[in-house]
Amino acid sequence: MDHQTGFIPLAYTRRAPEEMLERAQAFRMELERRRSVRHFSDESVPEVVIEEVVRTASTAPSGANKQPWTFVAVSEPALKRRIREAAEEEERINYNGRMDAEWIEDLKPLGTDASKPFLEVAPWIVVVFKRAYEVDATGRKRQNYYVNESVGIATGMLLTAAHHAGLVALTHTPSPMNFLAEVLGRPSNERPYLLIPMGFPEARCTVPDIARKPLDQVLVVHK
Repeated sequence: MDHQTGFIPLAYTRRAPEEMLERAQAFRMELERRRSVRHFSDESVPEVVIEEVVRTASTAPSGANKQPWTFVAVSEPALKRRIREAAEEEERINYNGRMDAEWIEDLKPLGTDASKPFLEVAPWIVVVFKRAYEVDATGRKRQNYYVNESVGIATGMLLTAAHHAGLVALTHTPSPMNFLAEVLGRPSNERPYLLIPMGFPEARCTVPDIARKPLDQVLVVHK
């Protein structure tokens, strides 16, 4: 059968079951080493590495291939300071009234508080924006579809790519995050989604001693 107009052959490699399992296990063990980090080194990371990590994230599937995301990479110290100051202001309000007692209790094992020095120390902050809609050359609004789902997948791939490249990262969600659009001068069709400091861990970095749920708590199989 002839290929439909606008379609191309799939680039696909079929693998034997043994190889599939070996690759799946190796990749799983690699990603098990990925941890959220709050103690960063100020050592610089080449911009080209960040670019490649974002390129990988941008291969994510999206509703109608609209690719409704923008990644804003920030290394300018003055801009990182503004982001930290605004984020800490919101976090102080959160820890002193917005978050309920259960939320505060659940955060205790992670050792978090309203102070966010990593926003200045990490060499890069990647701010993920979701594009609620597009605006064409005539000024007409064009729909995007499954925006949250699409941007969530792309963000997961961003974190995976960063880890694969040898970087550490943290998903930070100061709430509300509207200040990010203002600080970074983003257009009205973009909404802040996640704030991700990215770089190398400091020499004596530690992380909380926590565990992932076992497979039987996250997988249901119907045969």
